[in-house]
Amino acid sequence: MSIEQTTEVTSGDEGAAAVSTAAADLTYYSVAPGVRLNVRSGPGTQYALVKVLPLGAKVPIFCQSPGTRVTGTYGTTTIWDNIDNGQFVSDAYVKTGSDGYIRPRCS
Repeated sequence: MSIEQTTEVTSGDEGAAAVSTAAADLTYYSVAPGVRLNVRSGPGTQYALVKVLPLGAKVPIFCQSPGTRVTGTYGTTTIWDNIDNGQFVSDAYVKTGSDGYIRPRCS
């Protein structure tokens, strides 16, 4: 998922440009301390490894999807967080403050 910026120019007396950026609403969540987190191409351990996040990483969550059950630092869950286009991490290692979905389901 990429961050999108749109610009709308209004006509008339206003003559001003209104800019909205998805990044303005973006929250970053901490990966569990001491964890180098695997990033997968889909919501499960059977998907290809895309990269490994470094210690102390923080990630955005664009949407969430059900997938492989994982037990990690923050419990056991089937929720996977979409952190970028084609990049998923298990929510069991992301400190969201919730045991459930905090973002919309991925389509």
